[in-house]
Amino acid sequence: MFEPFLGIWKLVSSENFDDYMKELGVSFATRNVGGLAKPSVTISAKGNEMTIKTESSFKTTEISFKLGEEFDEVTADNRKVKSIITLENGSLIQVQKWYGKETTIKRQIVDGKMVVVCIMNKVVSTRIYEKV
Repeated sequence: MFEPFLGIWKLVSSENFDDYMKELGVSFATRNVGGLAKPSVTISAKGNEMTIKTESSFKTTEISFKLGEEFDEVTADNRKVKSIITLENGSLIQVQKWYGKETTIKRQIVDGKMVVVCIMNKVVSTRIYEKV
């Protein structure tokens, strides 16, 4: 099910992330710092609860959730959102909603790498992580 995602992942490439953050409404200063961060992501599971911990010199965030159940999340840029994460066709699909806005973060394993596609409106950012 979600076993291929488990482990520690390090960011190796990022495309269009600044434009994505801009679309989210992230401030210029936060975008500058966020764009420089090379986060590592640890994905673990206990029973049917998953945890995604994202660590960088900028900020550390951690979410724990059950697939298909909505939860409250405070994002790295301090947005308070309602999130839901589902597993669809081998991809973890996360939808964040706040103040009538919505973004989708799709995580999938491709050739042993974790490809994270962030979509808001028509802005798409692709970030690739390799297993540590």
